[in-house]
Amino acid sequence: MTADFSPLWISLKTAGLATITIFFAGTAAAYWMLGYRGRWKPVIEGIFVAPLILPPTVVGFLLLQLFGRNGPLGQLTAQFDFTVIFTWYAAAIAATVVAFPLMYKTTLGAFEQVDRSLLQVAQTLGASKRHIFWRVLLPLSVPGILAGTTLAFARALGEFGATLMLAGNIPGQTQTIPMAIYFAVEAGAMDEAWMWAIIIMTISLSGIIAVNLWQKQYEHRIQGNSFRVVEANEPINSRVQRIQTSQIKPQLSTLDQGLLVDIKKQLANFALSTAFTAQQETLGILGSSGSGKSMTLRCIAGVETPSLGRIVLNGRTLFDSQKRINVPSHQRKVSLVFQNYALFPHMSVAQNIAFGLQHLPKTVRSQRVNQQMALMQLQAFGDRYPHQLSGGQQQRVALARALSTEPEALLLDEPFSALDTYLRAQVERQLSETLATYSGVTLFVTHNLEEAYRLCENLMVMSSGQPIAFDSKHRIFEHPRTRHVAQLTGCKNFSRAVALSRDTIAATDWGINLQVVEAIPDGLADVGIRAHQLNITPHPDIGLNNTFPCWLAATSETPHRMTLFLKLNAAPTSSQDYHMQAEVFKDKWQAIKDHPFPWYVRFAPLRLMLMVG
Repeated sequence: MTADFSPLWISLKTAGLATITIFFAGTAAAYWMLGYRGRWKPVIEGIFVAPLILPPTVVGFLLLQLFGRNGPLGQLTAQFDFTVIFTWYAAAIAATVVAFPLMYKTTLGAFEQVDRSLLQVAQTLGASKRHIFWRVLLPLSVPGILAGTTLAFARALGEFGATLMLAGNIPGQTQTIPMAIYFAVEAGAMDEAWMWAIIIMTISLSGIIAVNLWQKQYEHRIQGNSFRVVEANEPINSRVQRIQTSQIKPQLSTLDQGLLVDIKKQLANFALSTAFTAQQETLGILGSSGSGKSMTLRCIAGVETPSLGRIVLNGRTLFDSQKRINVPSHQRKVSLVFQNYALFPHMSVAQNIAFGLQHLPKTVRSQRVNQQMALMQLQAFGDRYPHQLSGGQQQRVALARALSTEPEALLLDEPFSALDTYLRAQVERQLSETLATYSGVTLFVTHNLEEAYRLCENLMVMSSGQPIAFDSKHRIFEHPRTRHVAQLTGCKNFSRAVALSRDTIAATDWGINLQVVEAIPDGLADVGIRAHQLNITPHPDIGLNNTFPCWLAATSETPHRMTLFLKLNAAPTSSQDYHMQAEVFKDKWQAIKDHPFPWYVRFAPLRLMLMVG
């Protein structure tokens, strides 16, 4: 007797149709839920995954109520003289419903694994949501989507309970492999049951194994390193000392040329309230982690939305909460270079640079890409992928990509933080040359004092989401207004201060009186001096003022300098008993280290910083 292989063809037909339906429905549902933030999200999520946790017979019963003669969909199909019940269509519907959660959850997980900064940088390069989906999100999610499709197919192929209730067991019409196995066992035909079991296991397992092998090859080809999101919303320090915003806030008005920012954003653990203007220059934004630097850039770029305020670039309003204006990120002409560079790992260097130029003719696009690669000395790397580049090369690609769209504002978020010291110096020189020819507004975020000083003429210092200083770099470093600003700019020596006369103050924590040149401000609270500006000598110089005996409490060594922990006017009782730190080069240390104590330290009047409370 010839074996009847109709269950195989029926199973492949129903599982194939179900998989095709699930692929599109599951991918669309996952993409929608990825961006959905409504209050009904848990309910919708529960409905989508319910067939995965409910018994198949319950799913089959609900489908029977829906497609049955008295069900809403059953009555609808009856008007066209068509019924779903007890047809192979019913088997396909049952398989679709039962397997859908696997496709949905796997695809959603794949979407969520894609670095958010890749999607955000794509927005700043002028890409629409549709373009980002097809060019960035979908290609990077292919392994997960393919895995979900394979799992959904295997689940659809093995569906039994819901199919039996909705489609029945009609040989040659609705009998699938799982039903053939069940009824073969009931009839005692164990050889037939084994045959069908081996067939279905072979099909399912071979598909899963093939997908796993392909995933490894795909991921190895495009990803040589891992990518992670750098969050800017770190807890704030509520104890930091600050001054009134009005003392440092520049005069704000709508600018025909330049950038105006006056925004507030309230988050669960972070509050941002900043206001400043920047002309066609490089403005450095300095501050510690969690001070609001990166969040400010994200709001300007449009990847985050402020709660209140406005942003105006070259006379064009990008955001205005009162007028309900919020220009989409891809229309702002603002490029953001992320801290981790956010290069698209599945695209070559040339493709990365060309990403924001898809609206241009092919010849113009090619010219623009070649121009940027030449400027950044990347001509030899056009066909390489990001994981094949060094950190410095990746940084240059990110900068070339940002500049290729000819933005009106360039936002650099800690661009050197991922580089070692040697590469940092090289790339910094390259960036300095690039910014010298860039005609737009540049915001340079960093917590590195030396970077900010070398690259920026003007600085804004931020703390706890607010600007606490806005001035030229020389004023910020040489005459900080408050102790906290001085600390953020690297000063380590402070004492409470009291004015004694027009040119004399008492440094109460140091136990000395100091003559000053700078006019003593009203509300004097502190005096400070930087560690490298203290002059140390083993011999007294009676002719110089502000000179005091000192003793060494402890030392700390770096490759080129020594940090000396000094106590004034008396010998220390322990290594922690000191008043201040002084930094000297090692040749100076070698000249003084063997001399007996006391040594002498001089506070140059021009180097003293007088600060208000």
